[in-house]
Amino acid sequence: MSDNPEIGSRLLTGDLTTNYHDVGEGPTVLLLHGSGPGVSAYANWRLTFASLSSRFRLLAPDLAGFGFTDVPADIDYTRERWLTQIIDFLDGLGVTRTHVVGNSFGGSMALALAIARPDLVDRMVLMGSVGVHFEITHGLDEVWGYEPSEATMGHLIRDVFAYDPGLVTDDLVRMRYLASIRPGVQEKFSSMFPAPRQRWVDAMAHDESAIRALGVPTLMVHGRDDKVIPVATSLRLHELIDDSQVHLFGRCGHWTQIERADEFARVVADFLTPAG
Repeated sequence: MSDNPEIGSRLLTGDLTTNYHDVGEGPTVLLLHGSGPGVSAYANWRLTFASLSSRFRLLAPDLAGFGFTDVPADIDYTRERWLTQIIDFLDGLGVTRTHVVGNSFGGSMALALAIARPDLVDRMVLMGSVGVHFEITHGLDEVWGYEPSEATMGHLIRDVFAYDPGLVTDDLVRMRYLASIRPGVQEKFSSMFPAPRQRWVDAMAHDESAIRALGVPTLMVHGRDDKVIPVATSLRLHELIDDSQVHLFGRCGHWTQIERADEFARVVADFLTPAG
């Protein structure tokens, strides 16, 4: 067993070996992380594990190119590739029905799963989600254009991701910086979203008619002060998805699950366990 908390269990998913975490008991919830530099499922969802594992079984995979999932050297990173991994992951664990929570890039993948395999998805939470067309923000362009340095990582976390930079510790910055310079990590990351980056926003957007056709009850969660993904994306998804609602957090940036961890957990738990 590794003493690195980012390393969990391993599952063969096609030609990938997916690193994942399986935490808690109860109804299954699939957690899909974002696309920041140095991210992993654990880094993204560690506080959510603590808050929700008493009520739900939480499954959190490292998507291809992130964390500790092993990928072929010649892999192309596409929405279809990530979707295949997610479906193979659920099939490999024998999961036939799950709630899905997607953060940012992971929100687009949650939508992809719900569109392609609605039989697998019970309820869906989209947090600061990609998935509809928008003009790329300066913040997202900075995130996807990251070049490793501890100063740059500190700027991204304190000034771009978080609303209150005082919430960000030096230890957190250093942890994410060190994760971003592990052998091979930056090579993978820089190959996913090269400039010009508007094309990758467009590639992660779904056909609006497919979104309109969704019958999955959906909650959009967004930080009002998000500098990475504009609040307008969640409002547009709310217009498109008939059975949907929106929860906006004031004084909150892109890291809702970290900046407002306890409130985020309560809102999500209440949505996933409706009365009656």
